[in-house]
Amino acid sequence: MKAVVHVFLKPGVLDVQGKAVQTALHGLGWDDVDHVRVGRVIEFDIVGDDSAAARTRVEAMCDRLLANPVIEGYRVEIAA
Repeated sequence: MKAVVHVFLKPGVLDVQGKAVQTALHGLGWDDVDHVRVGRVIEFDIVGDDSAAARTRVEAMCDRLLANPVIEGYRVEIAA
C-alpha cells in the first residue's frame, strides 16, 4: 500500500517559509497571491492489506516522528 502524509503548520503558527514564498511571488509580479502556507508531503510504501490498520500505524508514525503535534497538523491518505 502507498501512504501519503501531508504535514502543515496549524492555523496561527507563523509560517516564515510561506511568507518568504509570498514575498518572492509578489516580487515576480503575482501581487494577487496572499496567505501562502508551506507544508511537506511524505510518501512511502507500507506492507499489508488492511487499510484501516495501515492508517492507524501511519497516524502513530505522524504523532511520534513525522509531525510536531504542538505546531503541525497532518492528513493521511492510504491507497492500495
